[in-house]
Amino acid sequence: MTTDSNSTSESVTFGPVVTPSVRVRLAAADRQTQLTKPAGSLGRLEALSAWVAACQGECPPHVFARPRVVVFAGDHGIARHGVSAYPAEVTAQMVANITAGGAAVNALAATCGAGVRVVDISVDAHTDPTVSQYKIRRSSGAIDREDALTHDETVRAIDAGRAIADAEVDEGADLLIAGEMGIGNTTPATVLIAALTDTEPVAAVGRGTGVDDAGWSRKTAAIRDALRRVRPHANAPVALLRTAGGADLAAMAGFLAQAAVRRTPVIVDGVVVTAAAMVAEQLAPGARDWWVAGHRSTEPAHSVALRQLQLDPILDLGMRLGEGSGALAAFPVLQGAVATLANMATFADAGVSTGDDATAADATATD
Repeated sequence: MTTDSNSTSESVTFGPVVTPSVRVRLAAADRQTQLTKPAGSLGRLEALSAWVAACQGECPPHVFARPRVVVFAGDHGIARHGVSAYPAEVTAQMVANITAGGAAVNALAATCGAGVRVVDISVDAHTDPTVSQYKIRRSSGAIDREDALTHDETVRAIDAGRAIADAEVDEGADLLIAGEMGIGNTTPATVLIAALTDTEPVAAVGRGTGVDDAGWSRKTAAIRDALRRVRPHANAPVALLRTAGGADLAAMAGFLAQAAVRRTPVIVDGVVVTAAAMVAEQLAPGARDWWVAGHRSTEPAHSVALRQLQLDPILDLGMRLGEGSGALAAFPVLQGAVATLANMATFADAGVSTGDDATAADATATD
């Protein structure tokens, strides 16, 4: 345990995470009281707009101009052992589909004006060089019986995610979404969440892509066995990812941590991305202040992880696709929240009377 913790601190370090501006958040809350609406009448949109203002460091905030989705693709050895309703070959096929613009993530992103990029981190197949620049290996190990990665592979995957975040921010992204594509990836995600929250497998295991009862039983057994291997490493994020994560999850963790370091807000997607987010919070404490949860997945482990991170999802639509689809579905809500704070007139600007104005006028007439 001590060795894992020391090697983590020596091999993976992130810059400091600065908290989104409290001063600007308070200014946003004050501006909300001046807009032409009853106080609090926009409900949670008001809190979301204040969060964005705090992240941007300015009030009023600006609507997002360059949202970007990065889909991290990777295979998992555990998928060969009956934990998914689909064969592992689908991962590579879906990478090609996303590249061609035919997936749900592409359709949803198009409605939001968001760019989509897919990266092959550990697909168990040859993929086009345009998506495989950061490839670590072909498939991660079957975590119920072996480590997902070597230590060196884990560090390289985290660094790949960091580099991808830097590239997106350097190219002008002002909002990031991490998506994922990988048959069997809800199994390692559930293991990570269960290990970090001390949750029993039967309380955390979901149906993933839609496995039947026999598949659910196999998945539960695999998660139970992987938990036995990983629980000693719960406080050592690199060892955690090495033992029971995978290259795609490690890259997502690096991506989410670095986004926070670069002061760039993120909409977190479903159970797999949120599992990576839990590890990212270990790698870069305070990173979660830069994230908002897009939706609540039907996977039981997702609610467990959201509670641990203290993230309240924007939507709850019964989604479980992944790819960043839930985060993209929530994006128009977040964009709308920003638009109301940025573009609505104040009472003074519009010449609209407030209750306080009427009270003051009555008092003057009485005098």
